[in-house]
Amino acid sequence: MDGAAQIVALARTAGVTITTAESCTGGMVAAALTDIPGSSDVFERGFVTYSNAAKVQMIAVDPAVLDAHGAVSEATAQQMAQGAAAAAGADIAVAISGIAGPGGGTATKPEGMVCFALTHNGVTQAQTQLFGPLGRKAVRQAATDHALNLIFAALQATDGSGGQP
Repeated sequence: MDGAAQIVALARTAGVTITTAESCTGGMVAAALTDIPGSSDVFERGFVTYSNAAKVQMIAVDPAVLDAHGAVSEATAQQMAQGAAAAAGADIAVAISGIAGPGGGTATKPEGMVCFALTHNGVTQAQTQLFGPLGRKAVRQAATDHALNLIFAALQATDGSGGQP
């Protein structure tokens, strides 16, 4: 069973709903989940908020946070996850915002830097991963895989099961 299938099965068993707020992955996490038959039991919607305007309008990211920290930041990812969970009424929300490349990076935010946040049971945790300049496709896939692993870990905590996605 692949990771997304395990996520859907665990979420169904736990009675948990999932949503996504994606920027650099452009909906790849939602696509991975909705590729699984029966995923509509646990996944109602995802948000592709590629632009800052979309982040503000669709999932209530505070423009002041975007101005202060930028789109690629843990602060923005946290607000993305919280806003998506609230907008979808979901138990778990994962957010992804990063620099897939090529180009677009800076010394402080290099190509391959991706910020993640996961909201679960009212608690939001954020982290940054530096995948490096792997190329756009590879960074986006690495970010998708990491986001799926975050969801899987949250579901494991919910039901106490073991295993890897």
